[in-house]
Amino acid sequence: MTATPFPRAGALGGVRILDLTSVVFGPYASQILADYGADVIKVESPAGDSTRRTGPAQEPGLAAIFLGLNRNKRSIVLDLKQAGARQALLTMVDRADVLMHSMRPAKMAALGLDPDTLCARNPRLVYAGLYGFGAGGAYDGRPAYDDIIQGLSGLADLVDRQTGEPRYLPTVAADKTCGLIAAHAILAALFQRERTGAGQQLEVPMFESMASYALVEHYYGRHLADEAGQAGYPRVLTSWRKPCRTADGHVCLMPYTDAHWRDFFIAADRPDLAEDPRFADISARTRHIETLYELQAGIVARRDTGYWLALCARLEIPAAPVNRLQDLETDPHLQSVDFFVPLESASGSRYRFPRNPVRLRHSHVPATMPPRLGEHTLDVLREAGLDESRISALLETGAALDAFSTTNDNSETPA
Repeated sequence: MTATPFPRAGALGGVRILDLTSVVFGPYASQILADYGADVIKVESPAGDSTRRTGPAQEPGLAAIFLGLNRNKRSIVLDLKQAGARQALLTMVDRADVLMHSMRPAKMAALGLDPDTLCARNPRLVYAGLYGFGAGGAYDGRPAYDDIIQGLSGLADLVDRQTGEPRYLPTVAADKTCGLIAAHAILAALFQRERTGAGQQLEVPMFESMASYALVEHYYGRHLADEAGQAGYPRVLTSWRKPCRTADGHVCLMPYTDAHWRDFFIAADRPDLAEDPRFADISARTRHIETLYELQAGIVARRDTGYWLALCARLEIPAAPVNRLQDLETDPHLQSVDFFVPLESASGSRYRFPRNPVRLRHSHVPATMPPRLGEHTLDVLREAGLDESRISALLETGAALDAFSTTNDNSETPA
């Protein structure tokens, strides 16, 4: 697959985003926007995003985690500790639609990159701050990583309630969920700008975002202001909510409606349970969910996986096998929709990526390789209007670096 030159077509074609974020939260958000056609310019320090060194790599600086978060972007290296680099960035801001960052507000202010300064310079700019905690709150300015937010927002407690031990979910759930929120917040701000002509400032705080996420169903009885209701939705907290063991493996089996449960019990030769008032409707089932799921597990264990998949298909009860991670590449549905995309780097290394899961009928943006550190420094600076003498001065002082002057060793592997 050949690379697509910038600017690209697509739903966000012509939108230029300066992305000063790193690690997972921000890069995941900007990758989503890049997948829709935005020209995402990844502004990196001379050391580069730490994920360039996280996981296995065929080429220095293109490690596994970086590959998963930075397709369809360009990379420019600026040492923002130097005045020349900051001035170059300000010149880029003049032509940008969005600037997004994940630094503490005080640090951005010290660099002269605070929202008031930049939005005064470019009134159409959408300035997006991606933070751990909302400005002005008790935790304002504290460092935040995925594990910290999972613990604070109640996710580790949910696992504790289900398993008896507080644990983090085995995925960077907070970073990625907040990345989704950041992407749609930026899109909303751009849409409003199209109507009003004015940009704006926005913040996406991880803690508040994940607390909101967790409480959608788990605020539960706490909504009842005049009663001492309990937090936590029982159906998803029971330890029996898990794939059911079958005679030869496991199956995900999800009767949900009244008809689903009645048909399931009758097919399982348990007509008594089909008539049991404890399971007659969703309200009753929720009150007796522990018993219901335990009974279901006992029934399912007596037959093999194929039997239950065939039965549920006939009864139109949702069911599926349990895919292991390595099964996803051979999953028949993912194969049939061309979910995995092969790419080749300029050096000839071969890669495979999950594509953007969203399809827009009138906007297709082919995937391109994540950039080498500083790969597009010269192009971006020229596009910003800097002349060759000024660019040379930036390179000579180390205020800017290009791919030929950066070094990317793979010796460090951050957690």
